Amino acid sequence: MSNPLQKEYETQESSSAQHRVQQGNLENVRPVPRITVQAFCETEIIAQTIDMTGKDRRMSRTQLKVLMGGVPSAVDYYGSAPTPNLIIIESKLAGPDLLGNLSRLAEVCDSDTKVIVIGHHNDIAIYREMIASGISDYLVAPLSMADLMNSITKIFVDPETGPLGRMIAFIGAKGGVGSSTISHNVAWTISNQYRNDVVLADLDLAFGTANINLDQDPPQGIAEAIYSPDRVDDILLDRLLAKCAENLNLLAAPSTLDRTYDFTQDTFNNVLEVAQRSSPTVVIDLPHQWNAWTRHILTNADEVVITAAPELANLRNTKNLLDVLSGLRPNDVTPRLIMNQVGVPKRPEISVADFVRPLDIQPAAIIPFEPALFGTASNNGQMVSEADAKSPVAAHFEFMAQILTGKAELKVEKKSKLAIFSKFTKKK
Repeated sequence: MSNPLQKEYETQESSSAQHRVQQGNLENVRPVPRITVQAFCETEIIAQTIDMTGKDRRMSRTQLKVLMGGVPSAVDYYGSAPTPNLIIIESKLAGPDLLGNLSRLAEVCDSDTKVIVIGHHNDIAIYREMIASGISDYLVAPLSMADLMNSITKIFVDPETGPLGRMIAFIGAKGGVGSSTISHNVAWTISNQYRNDVVLADLDLAFGTANINLDQDPPQGIAEAIYSPDRVDDILLDRLLAKCAENLNLLAAPSTLDRTYDFTQDTFNNVLEVAQRSSPTVVIDLPHQWNAWTRHILTNADEVVITAAPELANLRNTKNLLDVLSGLRPNDVTPRLIMNQVGVPKRPEISVADFVRPLDIQPAAIIPFEPALFGTASNNGQMVSEADAKSPVAAHFEFMAQILTGKAELKVEKKSKLAIFSKFTKKK
């Protein structure tokens, strides 16, 4: 890629990857359903881990309460209180002592309550005893957030529903910075480069441009799904999708003003979840708005991409977005930043280096101002790679496709492993 900051960006990605290792691999953890969870811990480190887990976006529908005191405290508590869907118990005991305490807990639990035990003894015999006695799972401390969430989803998520696809949300730091055009090109590139099915959802219902950019005129789209949420299933979604290419399907916006589009936080949940079950990648083109439902989607997306132009209002808005999202998504990668429309003639601009300095991140792509290329592609209903496959801009979209599907990160990790291996071979 021609981006001169690519090395700095890859260094930043390696640092983020190390941070994610400390939390476990959260990327493939499925959202936990709407359940109540209460934990009784004996050590502060386990209590902190469970508390941090409860603040993760994948636990947003879960009610979690963390208490201290282990099994004795739980027995006293449930002597006069109803039991939740799940109880998490930490205990340093083993063998008959642990089983005896758990049998006391069973006497005050409802029959449908599930129990996860966090122990301090890594012994297969203890694990077998726990499972045989009706315990749902036995985890060994220390444990990561991913270990705990995977255990919970294993209990409460139906395995027959299949995995959820990766959800990537694009939003502009300011209106008119080209976020929609970039999201459409990245979606097309992912579908074309990796031959994977991609659903592109245009959520700018009033002014969406995905149907124009992809030369489509579907009679139905996402409006039919959100106004009939109880009817949304694979069959309805398949009928609403417009096929744009072999592996790219569009969930088009109506792009009309015959009604207002005022939504609640959960309006798009059903249709996006069905889309995730039907496709390995769902790209969301968000309008430049800040309300309950855009915030909710940005919070729950697997990846967030912010597009900004090099000027002051964009810098302010980008920083605000990064600050808010870091609180909403504490255990996820930092949103990707794309600098777009760089180098507009006679326009005073902030240099890219000065733009990113207060943000403390590196841009994943720096896309130059190319009005002829983008204008030609738009007028012809094409993507940039279709209009000019050899364009440097097309290379940026290819790199973004690699980053957002995890391919670029794998390449970085592979290089580091080879470098380490070569050191050992030299010593020999």
